[in-house]
Amino acid sequence: MTVLAPELDELWSAVADPTRRRVLDVILARGEATATTVAGELPVTRQAVAKQLAVLDRAGLVEGRRRGREVRYAVRPERLDIAARSMADVAAEWDARLVAIKRIAEAAAAAQREHSIRQKESK
Repeated sequence: MTVLAPELDELWSAVADPTRRRVLDVILARGEATATTVAGELPVTRQAVAKQLAVLDRAGLVEGRRRGREVRYAVRPERLDIAARSMADVAAEWDARLVAIKRIAEAAAAAQREHSIRQKESK
C-alpha cells in the first residue's frame, strides 16, 4: 500500500499529541471503548476525548461503530502499523545521517591529530 505524504503528515500529526497517544493506549488495552470510558481513565473531559477521537478518526487510526446510543471506538491496527513503519523509516534515515556525521567528525579529528604530530616533528 502506497501512502502519500499528506496522509503520512496527518498520521504523524495525530500521534504527535501525547493525549491522543494516551487515548490510543486506553482503546488498545480495552479492545474498544467509548469516549466516556476513555475519559474515565484520563485526566481530561469527555468532550476533550471526543475531540481527540475525531482527529484520530480523520487520520484513520480509530474507527467508531454505533451501538445503540453509544459509539464504540476501536484502533485500526493497519493504520497504526503504517504510522509506525513510516517513523521507523525516518529513524533509519537519521541513523544513516548520524553515522555519516560521525565519520566526517572522526576524519577531521584524525586529520587534526596528524597535523599536530607534523607540527611537533618540524620543531
